[in-house]
Amino acid sequence: MNAPIKVIIDCDPGIDDSLALLLALNSPELNVVGITTVSGNVPADLGAQNALKILDFAQHLNIPVYIGAMSPLKVPYTSAQDTHGDDGLGNSHLPAVTTVTPHPDAVTFILDQLHQNPEILVLALGPLTNIAQALQRDAAAFAGPGRFVLMGGSYKSHGNCSPVAEYNFWCDPDAAKVVFDDMPRLIEMVGLDVTRKIVLTPSLLSYMKHTDETTGSLIEHITRFYFDFHWEYERVIGCVINDPLAVAYLINPSLLSGFESYGTIAMDGVARGQSIVDDHHFWHHAPNVRIATKVAVTDFWQLFLPRVTGAESPDLEQILQQLMGGTSA
Repeated sequence: MNAPIKVIIDCDPGIDDSLALLLALNSPELNVVGITTVSGNVPADLGAQNALKILDFAQHLNIPVYIGAMSPLKVPYTSAQDTHGDDGLGNSHLPAVTTVTPHPDAVTFILDQLHQNPEILVLALGPLTNIAQALQRDAAAFAGPGRFVLMGGSYKSHGNCSPVAEYNFWCDPDAAKVVFDDMPRLIEMVGLDVTRKIVLTPSLLSYMKHTDETTGSLIEHITRFYFDFHWEYERVIGCVINDPLAVAYLINPSLLSGFESYGTIAMDGVARGQSIVDDHHFWHHAPNVRIATKVAVTDFWQLFLPRVTGAESPDLEQILQQLMGGTSA
């Protein structure tokens, strides 16, 4: 058996970030060495408190949490609390964790870990401010054989906070541009083209509660606000959970397929935060990003449900076909 992959999760919890953390913490293939937070869905300090709440629920308070950038590199900060609730967890108001406190200086933690273990995988689930600051301070730290995976951007899918931009890139477009321009590792982009296919429906949520009442109830508690938002603004019955797909991809890369190309980020104007993919090779630059374009949806749920809610039925694939109306890709 291969040794678990050491991973730093840089995130902005956030409802779907919290589900991603639950998946990562319940996956023996991953060794989460630390969680760093950035201002995105919620301010970084609030995100750190939310990360501790999830760690407490999963009985992993031994994993350190570090607070990162409180604001984007240049643009004013705009949170996504209209989508995730004032507390970032769907206004669930889960009790605060008082036995452990988060640490300061996420960027130093990231760089220290990269120097100690160049093969470490960095997974970014929020705006890229912390990663950009780390690159600006010491880009060579990212030059090792490790991987850099992010949830963000889009290729052909429309945006989720503007006609063309995904929120993480829109929130701090300057940081996204730094990462795409300066990252010495290939960027593995899990964007809206694939994450929009991962919809937590009422039927799936009901099945979660059936297989694990405690975890299912927690997920119901924090996603109810998300359900209402998606119905009001997107007419989706359920909610899109972007970030867990990026974690699932670390565990099973065959869930996603795509192609390598050169990409960059628009920083201002009507295209602020748009991820631009040179798929026709106009600029003749070497590829710097692998863009996911297809996802095996049923395979995702077959990975997610047993780990997060303990679903063990040998008929899980058949059950999922019923719950998802026959959707498989």
